Amino acid sequence: MEHVTQATPSPHAHADVVRAVVDEHRHEPGNLLVVLLDLQQRLGHLDPALVPVVAHELNLSRAEVHGVITFYRDLRTTPPAPVRVRLCRAEACASVGAEALVSDVGERLGARLGGTTPDGQVSLEEVFCLGNCALGPSGQVDGRVHGRLDADRVLDLVARARP
Repeated sequence: MEHVTQATPSPHAHADVVRAVVDEHRHEPGNLLVVLLDLQQRLGHLDPALVPVVAHELNLSRAEVHGVITFYRDLRTTPPAPVRVRLCRAEACASVGAEALVSDVGERLGARLGGTTPDGQVSLEEVFCLGNCALGPSGQVDGRVHGRLDADRVLDLVARARP
């Protein structure tokens, strides 16, 4: 499951976490992405206030750090919803109704792609391949991949995953 619940530490504590993570990954190739993924795993999301600290610790510009955060869809700057729904929109799934599924699920949840439900409990995201192409349309609810989805099944999975 992808639930992340944590009290919000002070900005000073976040800086200490950034420094510890950077120290762990300082000599790895492509360490910016590794650092950002590790920070997100530990903190739940990448608070924009961390950008200057990460930039300073890795001797990068704030723009470089911000650019990577905003480029990768799996990096988030806000806390995740308790339930995360990711629907595949790649070619194989699209050929068996993924676009209609995305539209129907979004309408029924009251959420746009990249957004959350009005109650903030469910996020709706797109993904371009979950490796489940033979069973499309595919999706992922709370980290578990499911195939041959329709809107009713997605909503049932969401109802079971809700806190």
